[in-house]
Amino acid sequence: MTFASRATPGVAVTFREALFTGLAPDGGLYHPVESPALAALFSSFDDSTSFEELARRTLAGILSPELAEHDVNQIVVRAFSFVPVLRRLDDSIMLLELFHGPTCAFKDFGAQFLAAAMEHLLEKSERRIQILVATSGDTGSAVAHAFFRRRNIDVVILYPSGRVSELQEMQLTTLGENVHALEVAGSFDDCQRLVKQAFQDSTLRERLRLTSANSINIGRLLPQSLYYVFAATRRGQLSGRAPVMCVPSGNFGNLTAGVYAWHWGLPVRGFIAATNANDVVPRYLRSGRFLPRPSAQTLSNAMDVGNPSNFERLEEIFRRDWRDMAAHIDGIATSDERTLATMGQVFRSHGLLVDPHTAVGIAAAKSALDADPATRSGQIVVLSTAHPGKFADTVLRATGKNPDLPDRLAACLRLPRRSLKVGPGFAELSRYLLDSFG
Repeated sequence: MTFASRATPGVAVTFREALFTGLAPDGGLYHPVESPALAALFSSFDDSTSFEELARRTLAGILSPELAEHDVNQIVVRAFSFVPVLRRLDDSIMLLELFHGPTCAFKDFGAQFLAAAMEHLLEKSERRIQILVATSGDTGSAVAHAFFRRRNIDVVILYPSGRVSELQEMQLTTLGENVHALEVAGSFDDCQRLVKQAFQDSTLRERLRLTSANSINIGRLLPQSLYYVFAATRRGQLSGRAPVMCVPSGNFGNLTAGVYAWHWGLPVRGFIAATNANDVVPRYLRSGRFLPRPSAQTLSNAMDVGNPSNFERLEEIFRRDWRDMAAHIDGIATSDERTLATMGQVFRSHGLLVDPHTAVGIAAAKSALDADPATRSGQIVVLSTAHPGKFADTVLRATGKNPDLPDRLAACLRLPRRSLKVGPGFAELSRYLLDSFG
C-alpha cells in the first residue's frame, strides 16, 4: 500500500516514508492510494480468532510487500499485550471496550503500534527522531507511555492548559527522560495549529527530524482499524445483520479508521459519528457545509475539537461527495446534560460505570434507535473509549459512585509533574524545539 496527500495525489510514498514524515510536505494528510480487497480475509475470522492473529494477518494484508511477514509479526508482538473486549449492554447495544491497555484508553492501540513500528524500523539506523504531538486528552498519555524509553526517539507533547483531566495531565507529565510535556495557554485547536506550523516550517524541517503521533500520522490510524475487524467478526456474540458502529468522535481519526476497514471489505452496516457540542461534522452531514469553529469545552474533553483534521481523509474516501458520506455516516450530537443523564441511567439499569465519552456514544446509539426502530434488527456497537477511572469527578457527579482506579493509573498520581508552560505563539515553540533538539 502506498500513500499520498490530497494536494499532490500523484506523489505516492511508502508506508515507511509516511510513518516518519507524519504530515506530507504540502501540509496535507497522507491517505491510502490503494484499497486492499480484504473481504475474504475478514470472512475467515470468527470468535476463535485471537486478536494477535487477526492483527498480524490484517496488517500483513495492508502493508505487504513493503514489510515482510516477519517484520509485521515482530511489531505486533511488541505492540499488543492487551486486547479489546466486546460486552453486551442490552438487546440492541454492545460496548467494545478499548481501555484495557497501559493508559486505559483506545489510543493505546494506535500509539503502541506506532512506537513499536518506529523503534523496529530504526533499529539498524543511527537516526534519532522527534515526535511532536498535540493532545486534547488521551492521545498525550497514550503516546507518552508508548514511546517512553524507546530507542532513538524523543517526544514533545502539547496539551491545552486547564482542558484535560487531572489524571490525563499526570499521565503525560510524570515520565520525563525522553518525554517532554508543554502546557499551552490555549485550546486543543491552538495545540494542533502549532504542530502543523512546525511541520511546515522550513527551518525546523531542515534542522530536526520531526514526525507526529497524532492520528494525522497514518501509522497511528491504520492499527485502529483492527478493533473494528475484531468486533465485526465476533459473529457468535453479534445477532442479526452486520453491526452499526457508533464512534465517540473529536478529531475523527477513530471513525476514519473504521471507515477504512469497511472500505476494505469489513461487513459493517453503517456508522454513527457521536459528538458532544462540537458538532461541526454532524452539521456537515445534514447540510453539506463544513464550517469549523473554535472548540467548546465539555465534560467529554478528548472530543473538544472544532476543526477535526481527519475530516480531510473522510472526504477522500467518499470522493468529496457529502451525500454519499451522509448515506453511510449519521452524525448525532449530545449535550453535557444528556451525557450525565446517560451515565446515571447506565449505572442504575446495568450496574456499569462508563466515562463521559462512552456515554456520548451510548446516548447517540439510543437516539438512533428511537429515530429508526428498524435499527433494532441488528446490533449497534458503541466504542467504549476510556476507563471511567480517568474521569472520576464526572462519574461521581453522574452516579454518586467513585470508580475504582486501576493500579497502572494510580501510580502516576504519586510522581512529580514535569511540564513547561508556553504561549500559543509559534515562535516560542520553535525556539524550544531548536534549543532542545536542533
